[in-house]
Amino acid sequence: MIRLLFMLFMASMSLFSFADNVSFEEWLEGIRQQATEKGIQTSTLKVLDGLTPDPRVLKFDRAQPEFVQTFEEYLTARVTRYRIDTARKHFQENRNKLEEIAGAYSVDAQYLIAFWALESNFGQYQGKYSIVRSLATLGHDPRRSGFFTRELFNALQILDEGHVPAEEFVGGWAGAMGQNQFMPSSFLSYAQDYDGDSKKNIWSNRNDVWASIAYYLKQHGWKREQKWGGAVKLTDEIEFDNLRPQKVRKGCRAYRHHTRVLSIAEWKKLGVQTERLAEADEYAMVIPDAGESSAYLVGPNFSKILAYNCANKYAVSVGLLADEIVRQVGR
Repeated sequence: MIRLLFMLFMASMSLFSFADNVSFEEWLEGIRQQATEKGIQTSTLKVLDGLTPDPRVLKFDRAQPEFVQTFEEYLTARVTRYRIDTARKHFQENRNKLEEIAGAYSVDAQYLIAFWALESNFGQYQGKYSIVRSLATLGHDPRRSGFFTRELFNALQILDEGHVPAEEFVGGWAGAMGQNQFMPSSFLSYAQDYDGDSKKNIWSNRNDVWASIAYYLKQHGWKREQKWGGAVKLTDEIEFDNLRPQKVRKGCRAYRHHTRVLSIAEWKKLGVQTERLAEADEYAMVIPDAGESSAYLVGPNFSKILAYNCANKYAVSVGLLADEIVRQVGR
């Protein structure tokens, strides 16, 4: 039975595995057939009518960055004075609701604003690309056909369930959507209908947006009132090769640049200066670039931020912004 199911699965995926051997129109007709078999309504599938590939999406997918930003460059561009001040303003104005939502999911309210700020600039920029067209473009392309084809089916399911009108189903070029920039699979797994209107509206309902972020963090094991980590100073040269873990944690490439976990006392013996991290806790260090005199120690909640976006610089920016939100307004 298992072998039969596997053969059926492989047969169903053959269309996508060889997407480069069929035209976009032929491939899309196969998508339509399989979506119908999955129970997607004919009225929903009209969104596929006349669909053409988006050449801009393929251009973005092929583009390689010309340089890698340092931590300082990355953080300077994202944890700005404007963003800190705006985040504090939103936090203060919505604190009761944020604390209510955070309490319901056992997370920390300031992080809901921090993610929201960095993902969509407080909901102001969600992307203007058609989610269905972008995912179909990338699904037909052979490079990552399987992943994006599955996301296309997820997107069609979202439309079929009536969470958002087709004309408003827009987002980033790679299919991330809403004020918290969920991929369709994340939407189906974590999006919340906090106000009970039968729609998980991460496009224009802030309570649903914040609750969806909260639920995502909860489901990934967030520990309330536990620090993510913090900045430290390096006073001595550290041989980081000697501090690498014997086995790198799987699931996120960012872990390749972490040391093993040490106590604060052990870090201090290595010449690390820190003031705001609890002595009783243990932290790994995000290995700094050569010549840098500052670095970041990171605790268990840091991995929950990485689950949202697997990039050390992104995760540090979320942590720093969350800290700044409550530094003056209080917890």
